[in-house]
Amino acid sequence: MKKLCILASALLLSLPAVYADEAVNDTLVDAGQLPDSVVYGCLYQKFVCCLAPTVMKLDEVVVTGSREEVELRHLPYNVSVVSNTELKQSNNLSILPTVAQQVPGLFLTSRGVLGYGVSGGAAGGLSLRGVSAGSGQMLVLIDGHPQYMGLFGHPVADTYLSDWVERVEVLRGPASVLYGSNALGGVLNIVTRKGKAKNGAETDLSMSYGSYNTAQIDASTRFRYEKFSGAASANYSNTDGHRDNMMFRQYGGSLNLGYDINKHWNVGANGNVTFFKDSNPGAVTAPLSQADQSVLRGYFSASVNNDYHNTSGSVNAFYSFGKHKINDGYGAGESPKDYLYKSDDDMWGVSAYQTYSFLKNSNGFFRNGRVTVGADFFHFGGEAWNDFFDTTKPDKTIADTTQYEVAGYVNYSQGLFWKWLTIDLGLRYDYHSVTHGEWVPQGGVVFHASKDIDVKASVSKGFRNPTLRELYMFKPANAELDPENIMNYELSYRHRLLDSKMVVGLNAFYIKGDNLIQTVMGTSGPKNLNTGEIENCGAEFSFGYNINNSWRVNANYSFLHMENPVIAAPEHNLYASVSYNNKKFWHGWGFNTGIQYVDGLYTAVGTAEQKENFVLWNANAYINVLPGASVFVRVDNILAQKYEINAGFPMPKATAFAGVKLHF
Repeated sequence: MKKLCILASALLLSLPAVYADEAVNDTLVDAGQLPDSVVYGCLYQKFVCCLAPTVMKLDEVVVTGSREEVELRHLPYNVSVVSNTELKQSNNLSILPTVAQQVPGLFLTSRGVLGYGVSGGAAGGLSLRGVSAGSGQMLVLIDGHPQYMGLFGHPVADTYLSDWVERVEVLRGPASVLYGSNALGGVLNIVTRKGKAKNGAETDLSMSYGSYNTAQIDASTRFRYEKFSGAASANYSNTDGHRDNMMFRQYGGSLNLGYDINKHWNVGANGNVTFFKDSNPGAVTAPLSQADQSVLRGYFSASVNNDYHNTSGSVNAFYSFGKHKINDGYGAGESPKDYLYKSDDDMWGVSAYQTYSFLKNSNGFFRNGRVTVGADFFHFGGEAWNDFFDTTKPDKTIADTTQYEVAGYVNYSQGLFWKWLTIDLGLRYDYHSVTHGEWVPQGGVVFHASKDIDVKASVSKGFRNPTLRELYMFKPANAELDPENIMNYELSYRHRLLDSKMVVGLNAFYIKGDNLIQTVMGTSGPKNLNTGEIENCGAEFSFGYNINNSWRVNANYSFLHMENPVIAAPEHNLYASVSYNNKKFWHGWGFNTGIQYVDGLYTAVGTAEQKENFVLWNANAYINVLPGASVFVRVDNILAQKYEINAGFPMPKATAFAGVKLHF
């Protein structure tokens, strides 16, 4: 199989390809750097509301692979971008379904029409190339800051909502040099919405209702007054669910403020708070009663940023917290629990980096070079306990501890031979209060065969420190665990066509890792040990084409071979979509529709191995009924497929939603 993967890698690089990115930054539009006719899918965009603006060129500027804005063609690593336009067009309150569709190699678990939940039976787990965010092996960031539950080390899927997100960037592969632990398999960076570039304000309101008494309301606004700018949002969602005891209800809000001190310095602050209640019905073969959850999570950050002639950087401080109340419920023939599991966790830290670009130098070897130097400090932990309903019983402490991580890193990029070759090297030293020191290298090279063709090769190390749960909580805990490690080897070919209106991509990868933490049954019971291994290889393809201001097509496909199969990582995953927007002042209309094919999806491994394959067809359509007002319809699983992603949790068949959007 190793020889087959190597051969596949070589064959893939013989094809004309690349990864497609698209996302036009609203600030470019507001600043007048792009003509309105190019950016918006409606005539007179300040007055006519449209659900799916289109663009002529595919955007190529990202921040996740380098900490500062860099053209994707100069990065040897594969970064996918999902724009605010695509997030709005999907009409999903959560960003995750849309991101999982648009990014090759990324897969999302689900169990119902709305909401993911936490604890037993939860969904919302992300896996990238067979590496799982559910076990903390893939890192979720908000504006470059790590976001995960302080005790368990995993992201909380229900907190990532579309109304406060500008775009999502996914680095497909280890990113531990820049972001440290948990970026073992990749990074999903949520870039928040900022204020307008010009004076004024604009507001969007969306309301929808549909199957299983599912209602969603979200409102957002952006504004600027001279040097002061901001964005704010609020949302509500509710569903009865497609099974008994499957209620989900959520409230949230966000605020993002900025102030331009002068042309070189600005400060910013942002935060969001999400509260949700969820009921877990259990697997259909083992239903649960009273399996209810109540979760409050919040995030706040502040930054000071500078941007000079050839240097830029930032100092950021952030704080995130969570409060969980969980009743694990009881099954048939069992007695109700006499306690609630409760936990309080938090994470805070400071990050600083500065980038110096040699591009403005008049001569010398370093003329086309760029160096970034940074440092991080993270402090995280929390307390967990059983709170008994009988007030005469004392609480039972499960964990009450904290840890810290401090690191420094340097990343250097250099253009050579009249800039037709770019090399990129990075090194991080990361010190953890329990596992101690870890060196993390990475390197890559980009060969610019022409202004539109790039060939890339990279090798990178990813690592993950054991979580507080794995070290100290519950029966399998083992305080002597070591960090997990993987190495990722990757080749890709990138080609922009038709003045960058079309971008096609293909890449091949090989992942080898050891010291993965597994729960092993021994003579004295289960115990967490560093006995796991990973050996995955595969290929990913993507295609994007803005045919004109009305028509756009997208497609991506991923193949994954795993020597040691895991759940929620399909062997074949294909998604293709087409969108159309009829640009009329009155009664403009449009639609987008997509089909997903999944094959070789493990929902259970081991002796009880289970696999799924299915085809999902979803569609959206809208019509502008008035300037600034439109109505839309969304239908999911049009073919009424019967399938499961989480074992024992059958997904709903066809569902439909309708709503209205206002822009003023």
